[in-house]
Amino acid sequence: MKFKRTERIGAIVKILSDNPNKIYTLSYFTNRFNAAKSTISEDLLVVKSVFEKLHLGKVITISGAAGGVKYIPKTSKQENAEFLMELCNRIKDEGRILSGGFLYLIDLIYDPGTVSKIGKIFASNIDYTDADYVVTMETKGIPMALMTANAMNLPLVIIRKDIKVSEGPTLSMTYVSGNSGKLESMSLPRKALKPDSKVIIIDDFMRGGGTIKGMIDLMKEFSAEVIGIGVFISTMKPEEKMVEDYISLIQLDVQGNEIIVEPNRDILADTEPEEDTEDMYI
Repeated sequence: MKFKRTERIGAIVKILSDNPNKIYTLSYFTNRFNAAKSTISEDLLVVKSVFEKLHLGKVITISGAAGGVKYIPKTSKQENAEFLMELCNRIKDEGRILSGGFLYLIDLIYDPGTVSKIGKIFASNIDYTDADYVVTMETKGIPMALMTANAMNLPLVIIRKDIKVSEGPTLSMTYVSGNSGKLESMSLPRKALKPDSKVIIIDDFMRGGGTIKGMIDLMKEFSAEVIGIGVFISTMKPEEKMVEDYISLIQLDVQGNEIIVEPNRDILADTEPEEDTEDMYI
């Protein structure tokens, strides 16, 4: 079956955007669309140009026998600012304040469109070139960690609060909660990580940093190296956290009935993709 150019381009955009950071060879597209390599190369140049002009991400080529083309999600300064300011405005609602100074955030954390954008922002601001896994703690961090793993094309590993018999031999350890200062436990199956892995930690909320500190210590027990940490919301107080070198998207403080919330200015730094000068013909 022969396809029109508009049909091929539409299908290529769909395939690449649905599978970020996955390499597709030109042969895959030539077989899929019954078209010559030169024709597919021209189609990819159009796709690449549109993605860059509209800041939809970056389409790059990988040369060599095992090469091909892949889509890398990237967010721009303007997109980050608009999205995070919209979230801040939604979070400011006084009706979200719960007893104990906590906020109701479930509607944001479990919204597919919201967590998908959060995942792309993390993928745009955390260097995952050498990463093997994305790691998170159950349960509220799972949606955004999954979307981050999807954007990075990495497997997701979930640390449990309780041991699951169905997951086999498990390593458990205690940590000091940053919220209450109490000792709590976390566990991870022995087979969850390969030896000497490099991981990205993603979590939904950080107050003192105790939970993430515990996750880092647990990774050490698996001989895994944490090379990046992303947090959706971090509190302004305490200023001194138990962890360093992390990226938070939103900074928060609750003073009585007043919610002070603002985007992390570092995230609003320009992350637009650089020009790719590689030849599209592989």
